[in-house]
Formats: sequence, structure tokens, C-alpha cells
Amino acid sequence: MALLALLVLAATGCAAGGGTPGGARDGRSDVQAGSAAGGERTGSGGVPASSAEPPEPPQAAPDPRLGRGAPPAVPDAPAAPAAEPALPPAFNTVPPRVADNLVRGTASSGRTVALTFDDGPSREWTPQVLELLDRYGAKATFCVVGEQAREHPDLLRTIVAEGHQLCDHSENHDERIARLSAADLKAQITKARDAILAALPGVRIPWFRSPGGSWSAPVRDAAASLGMRPLDWSVDSRDWERGGADRIFATVKRELRPGGVVLMHDAGGNREQTVAALKKLLPWLVAQGYRFDFPA
Repeated sequence: MALLALLVLAATGCAAGGGTPGGARDGRSDVQAGSAAGGERTGSGGVPASSAEPPEPPQAAPDPRLGRGAPPAVPDAPAAPAAEPALPPAFNTVPPRVADNLVRGTASSGRTVALTFDDGPSREWTPQVLELLDRYGAKATFCVVGEQAREHPDLLRTIVAEGHQLCDHSENHDERIARLSAADLKAQITKARDAILAALPGVRIPWFRSPGGSWSAPVRDAAASLGMRPLDWSVDSRDWERGGADRIFATVKRELRPGGVVLMHDAGGNREQTVAALKKLLPWLVAQGYRFDFPA
């Protein structure tokens, strides 16, 4: 009986030890187990995170101006600079005080229009333009490039003989003219003038048109010193694009107002579409009651 009692006591002691010696089999330490049960987060090695990591910065309050669900504003974040608009080409930029002095209207009031043709004369295209103008009784202003004038002086004489005006359009159509030195700028104008006068001694040249519409106060003043007024336009036919005759015609119809000055070209490239557009535009102008005039 004594032996039986000893065996019972030994069995009771093993049950109280909880089974496997050394703690839980899942390998978690006591601290890790506490974390899993909702206790303090731990960093590496079981050290509390409060001593191993810096505290997270507080979230900024949402900006009420941004609306519901918008991301919170970042404190002290510098505002991004607004993007600057792309600068237009220099020849499209006209200082306001210069623009106010440019001629963009006709000599007479009422339903009038001034047609202008740039970059000529051209052996191929200028005679076709002249023939169409004559057919509809239209007068125009031809803005002449010096190099072209030397090559085709006979065409200059025909232009004037048929009652049209001449305009100096620079020596070689340098669209950087507004950025040239004073001497080079004046040479661009005087060389073209001299080429015109060589073909037509004593002819009146009332206008200067800056190549590409590249105006500046020095350009305007240089022309004025030679007795020429600055001729601009109010309607760009955009015949220098390759949009076709119908598009050129539609552009002028849409943008023209009584007293307008229309920009077109009789040289400087293939002007077949310009000639085709004139075949539509000239009879339309006559039908609309427009009278052909010179700028003023």
C-alpha cells in the first residue's frame, strides 16, 4: 500500500508541470504573446516600440476648402509656382505702344477692303494675281522684297502701271528684323527701297511692312525716317499654311469686317492655293458690296 501511495503522488506532480518543459511551442516570448493579446507593440528583440522608433507625426487636419474626402494639407508645404504661358514667336509679339501706331484699316469708310500681297514679285504667281484683280476691278498693295524686285523689275512696272500700290517688305524677309542692330535694320529697309527705285525711279513707296509682322519701336521709327508708314493687317488669310483654297476663303469670310486689311501672298512659295482662293474671294467681295481700297 505504501508503494501504491508513492506512485499516485508522482503522477499528480507531472500533471501540474503543464506538459512540455520550456514554455509554449510556438516560440513566442512572453512579451510577444502579450502583444498578440493586445498589449504593447514590440520592436526587434522584444524591446517596446516606444523606445526603438520615433513617434509618427500627427496627421494634419483636412483643409475644408478642398472638399470632402480630399487629402489633408501638408503643413508649411510651399505652393508650386504657376506654370508660365509659352511665349509666342517674336514676330507675333508687338509692344502695345507700337501696335497702336500700325495701320490696319482702309482709306475710306464704309464697306471697303484693302487686299495686300507679300513676298513678291514672282514670275509664276504675281501675273496670275494681277489678272484676277483686273478681272474684278480690284486694286491692291504689293509688299515687295528687295531680292525679288531686282530679279523681276518688269513685274514692278506692271504692278504700278495697273494702278496698284507698292510697299517695302525688307531686303530678304529676315523675321529677326526687330532684333537687328540699328545699322542692319535700316539696311534691310533701304536696300529694298533702292531696288524698287531702280526699276521705277521716283515711284512713291508709302508703306513698310515688317517681315513676319515683327514690329518694334526701332523698326517703326526706321521706316518713318524714310517716309514710310507701318502697314500691318487685320485679317490673316493664313494662305502660308497648306489648308487649301476653301479654307483660305472661309478664313477671310469669317474674319473680315468693313475697313479690313487682308494679308495674302503672291510669292515665297507655291501660291497655287492663293490663286484658287482669289477666284472664290473676289466675286464674293463684289457680291457682298465691298469696294476695293488702299490702306490708310
